[in-house]
Order: sequence, then structure tokens, then C-alpha cells
Amino acid sequence: KPEETHKGEARHAARRSPSPAASAAQGDGDMAALRLDGLEQLPENGAVPQTPEPRGTSRLLSRVDAAVLPFLGGFGSYQRRLVALTWVPALLIAFSQFSDSFLLAQPKSACARNVSGIAMPSVSPIDSHSILLQPEQLVADAAAAASDYDDDAANASAPCTCGEGSRFELQAGLQHNVVTKWQLVCDEEWKVHIAKFSLLVGSIFGYLLMGAMADWLGRIPVLLVSVLSVLAFGMAVAFSVDVAMFSTLRFFEGFCLAAIRLSLFVLRIELCLPGWRFSMTVVASLVVVGGQLLMPGLAAVCRDWQILQVLIIVPFILMLPYVWVFPESLRWLLATQHYQRAKKQMYSIAQSNGVETATDPNGILTELERELQQNPRTFCITQLSSTRNLWKSIVVLCVNSLTGYGIHHCFARSVLEGSTSHLHYYALAGIAMASCVVLCPVVVGFGRRGGLLTFMIITALASLLQLGLLSLIGKYSLRYDTVLRDTLNRRFSVAFSIIGMFSSRAVSTLSIFYCAEITPTVIRGGGVGLVLASAGFGMLTAPLMELHNQKGFFLHHVILTCCTLLCIICIPLLPETAGQPLPETLAEGEGLLRRPLVPGEQHHLLARPEVREYSRVQDTPLHQVLNPSNSTANGVRT
Repeated sequence: KPEETHKGEARHAARRSPSPAASAAQGDGDMAALRLDGLEQLPENGAVPQTPEPRGTSRLLSRVDAAVLPFLGGFGSYQRRLVALTWVPALLIAFSQFSDSFLLAQPKSACARNVSGIAMPSVSPIDSHSILLQPEQLVADAAAAASDYDDDAANASAPCTCGEGSRFELQAGLQHNVVTKWQLVCDEEWKVHIAKFSLLVGSIFGYLLMGAMADWLGRIPVLLVSVLSVLAFGMAVAFSVDVAMFSTLRFFEGFCLAAIRLSLFVLRIELCLPGWRFSMTVVASLVVVGGQLLMPGLAAVCRDWQILQVLIIVPFILMLPYVWVFPESLRWLLATQHYQRAKKQMYSIAQSNGVETATDPNGILTELERELQQNPRTFCITQLSSTRNLWKSIVVLCVNSLTGYGIHHCFARSVLEGSTSHLHYYALAGIAMASCVVLCPVVVGFGRRGGLLTFMIITALASLLQLGLLSLIGKYSLRYDTVLRDTLNRRFSVAFSIIGMFSSRAVSTLSIFYCAEITPTVIRGGGVGLVLASAGFGMLTAPLMELHNQKGFFLHHVILTCCTLLCIICIPLLPETAGQPLPETLAEGEGLLRRPLVPGEQHHLLARPEVREYSRVQDTPLHQVLNPSNSTANGVRT
């Protein structure tokens, strides 16, 4: 009996005290429970779970692409008509954007001697138009001296003075432009570059400021104010009395043009369903290239820069009725809880598309009626700093846009070499059009992220080959035949420059569109404005290099090439947006997930023990209580 009593006590003690393995398992469970809050913030397979939607937010009304627009007729005749109206201003904006090539074109001149032995600029005999600022006898002497200029080596080193006795000729289709009117040559040439700065710097400020205003006040108020302002400042540019007034007014003109372009771009994106967004944007890009192709003919018809400026600005009057024709963005109204205005617009859209609103199987209008008492909310691009991943994606796209436009100038310089002939101008436009055409099948086949990565790799390879590889090959393989080596290097450099211009243009276009798809509706104006402003900084490198007489150009090209390599590393971290609905709130923008580029990446990541442990934690009831609406599947929002 004592032995049985001792065994019974041992069994009771065993029941009360668990085994070491059970104790360890219980301890791991407690630690997992304690670490749950921390694990909730960790990325799962390159993505973060969506944060819960704020209270008062309608789940059905926030699904614009999946529920609201299909109920109103999808991409019907009403939306198609409005999208077509956004293409017309794109043509006018293209005229203003490429007008610098004619308004500020440098005249073709050489250095000749007059009878007193003073060097003076004279016109190349191939030009067709001239402006005479000297008596006929002195002009005849200058022409006679110019005929012997190439045979006299001493004249090549003689100083060229730009005073009285100057004569200018233009090849850009105009007889008079800003340079010839105020004689902005030689010592005054730096003012031409300042005038080019003014338009680009104004555009940068316009993208940044008016993009934030479009998120705060709406797209249409910004568009109306910008159209009225561009009419005032654009017409004033044509009547400038000096180059300082011209540059100042061009700054404000660029500011307003940037706001118009930004507003129309965002409106076009927000009107379309996922299957139509990219194709409609590419058509708008082709319209811009069409404006670039028509610009030389327009300049040849006008003959004078003031007439050309007036002819570019006056058609903006046709945009004034847009205030009545173009409604405010329905996405923006729903995302910012302007439900009273959204209700009127939804009935108008349904009527235009021939949709019967009496049958509402999903209860969209019923839910809208319940939300009418909600107060409107305002958002600003500064709220981007509160996100964990969204701001990083936008920074990556900003660097892509800056690099694309910046390195495009490096490639263009190798092709043009200072030439302003119509042949080179049309060559640039042809490359831009080919880039837009090829962009469509590449993006359809590889997606947004894959297409952007493909074109960035091509850009980097073209730049690296142009910088040094061809010179090394020629140096070691054709060291005794310098003429053949230089000829081959020149031809290969032009070939790689054309390829680089083609791919860098595609990178810039796709980066801007990509940002519009990633950025939520509540801050889409500010996000797109950041990427467009970065593109403006990239375009600003061209007049900067010209101002410094191309000094440091090689280092500039090397830095941009390094940026392309950095972009190649960062682009795979972006989420794929092809076929996905646009994010409406910051929470949805933060919830965009990154899909693996290669199929094996998913299995490799899931093979890690910590990922498997975290995936089990995601399935626990406590995690589902904390995040009831954040289920995701393989990088796709559900």
C-alpha cells in the first residue's frame, strides 16, 4: 500500500508539472502571442498587409472600378467623349513645349573680316533668311571677306566681336525670333539659356504646387484657373519689350501649362477602367508627338515669333467651355466624401450612358443615400510621409523619370552635335513616335514593372557602350588605322544614341503613367506632380550644359548612367498594377503588393522558416480580429 500511494502521488505530480517539451511548446506559443503585434508590421513576401479602413468609409462606394463604374455603364460613350476632349489640349501644350526650338533658335553665323580688319559674325552661305543691321557696302565687304575665310588660317584664330555690323540668319522657319530681335549672341547668349530655364522652372513649380491644389480643391477648379492664366501670360509674352520681361512671363506661362497638363492627365486616368487606362494615355502621347511634327510647318507659316506665340496661345480659348462640359472627377468626389455632388454626377453619367438606375442589384445608390450626411475630407501630398511603402515607390519612379529625361539629352547631343536642321528635328520626333508605338506591346506582354525594367536595361546598356566600350575596342583592334577607328566609333555612337533615346523616352513616359496608377486618388495630383517635376529637372540638364558650354558633360553622362543602374535594382521592388483597380485611399495605396518577377521567387521565399512561421501567424483568429479586411493572395488585393 505505501508503494501504491507513492506511485499515485508521482502520477498526480506528473499531471501537475508538464514535460520539458510541453513547457517549451507553451513558451513558444506565449512568445508568438507576444510578438504578434510586431510581426503584424513585418512584410510578407515583399508586401505589407493593408491597414484597416477608417470608420465611416463606404466599402462599396470605394470600389469605383469594380462596382461604381460598371453600374454606370463602364467605359461608355460618356467617358469616351470626355477622354477625347483631353487629347485636344495635349496638341496645344505640345506646341508650347516645343516652341523654344523656334523662338530661341540660335542663328547660323561665322566670323568674317571687314575692310578695317575687325572680325565680325557673318552668315553661312547655306542659309536662306537674313536680318541686315549694317549699310549695304559693309555687308558686301563682309561677304567678300567670308569667301576667303576658310582658306586663311589666321582668320580662324581671330577674335569675333559682336557689335554693330552683325548679320543673322535663321534655319528654323522663322525670319525673326527672340534672338535676332534683341541680338542675343556672343556675350549675350547666356540670356537665351536663362529664357529656356524660365519655362522649365515654371513648369516644375506648377507641377508641385498645382498638383497639391488639385487634391485639395479638385481637378476642374485647377484646370479653369490655369486656362485663364495661360491666356493672360501667353499673350503678354508676345508683346514683351525686352528679354527680361520675356523670361519672366515665360516662367508663369510654363507654370500654367504644367497645371493644365497635370489636371488633364489625372482626369484621363480617373475616367478609364483598368483595361483602357494605358491605351488612352498612349494615344495622348502620340498626339503630343503629332504637335511636335506640326510645329515646323506652323513656324514657317507665321514667319515672325510674335505671330507664332499668339497663334499657339489663342486656341486655349476653346478650353473655357470645359468648365461646363467636364465634370469633376467622380473618383475624387467619392474618395473625399463629397457625396452630394457625387450623387448628381452619378445620375448624369447613368443617363448619358443609357443606364436604368431603378435596378440597383448591388445597392450602390442605397449606400450612397446613407452616406450623404458625411462631411467632406481634405488630403495633401504631405500625408505621404506617414506611409511605409508608398513613398518609396514614388521616390523610385521620380528617379526613373529624372534619369530618363536627363540621359535622353546626352543621347540627343551625340546625334545632333549642335545642329538645328529640320532633318534632325524630325528624327527626334520620329524616335519619340516609335517609342510610343513599341511601348504598347511591351507593356501588354511584360506588365508595367516588366516593361519599365526592360527599357531601363536597354538604356543602361546603350549608355555604357557609348561611354567606353567602343573606344576600348577601337583602341586595341584598330590602333594603326585612326581614320577607320574614328569612323566606326562615330557610327556606333550614333547607333547606340538612337537606341538610348528610344528607350529613355519609353522609360520617362511609363514612369509617369506608373505613378498615376500607384498613387491613391486622394493624393494622385500631388504624386503625379512629383514625378512630372522630376522629369522637369531631367529636362533642365540640357540648357544647363549649354550654359556651361558643355563643360563637365562626360561626368554628367557618367552620373546619369549610374542612376540607370540604381533604377534597375529598385524597379523590381515596385508593385504590379496591370489590370488592377486604382487605389482610392492611402490604405489601399499602401496595400498594393509586389508580385515576384520570376516564378521561383515565391517558392524560395516561402521556404524560409521565418516566412512559414509568419504565414501561420497570419491565419490565427487573433490576427484576423486585428485585420478583418486585409486578406491577400499572391500579391493581389482581394
